[in-house]
Amino acid sequence: MGQVFVNIFLNAIQAMEEGGELRIRAETSNDEIILTVSDTGKGIPENALPRIFDPFYTAKGEGKGTGLGLWISQGIVERHGGTIQIESEKGKGTTVRIHLPVN
Repeated sequence: MGQVFVNIFLNAIQAMEEGGELRIRAETSNDEIILTVSDTGKGIPENALPRIFDPFYTAKGEGKGTGLGLWISQGIVERHGGTIQIESEKGKGTTVRIHLPVN
């Protein structure tokens, strides 16, 4: 799971080139842990969201990423029995939610 957070934090930091705020929240609900990471960066274009977990796809532009970070992260989260979701609005930031079973 450490690799998941490294990938998410790096994406957030890179999206906040001019500075910003990174918020991390953990909570429990029923039989799951919900981890939320939100940034105030530039956001992900709406047309990129459906492909964001595709291997080798990056919305960062040529030469600014391998396009593997979120793909790898999704695989790790799923192997732990969880899900990962991303919401983003261009110019306003991105929120990543990871749902993991307690057991």
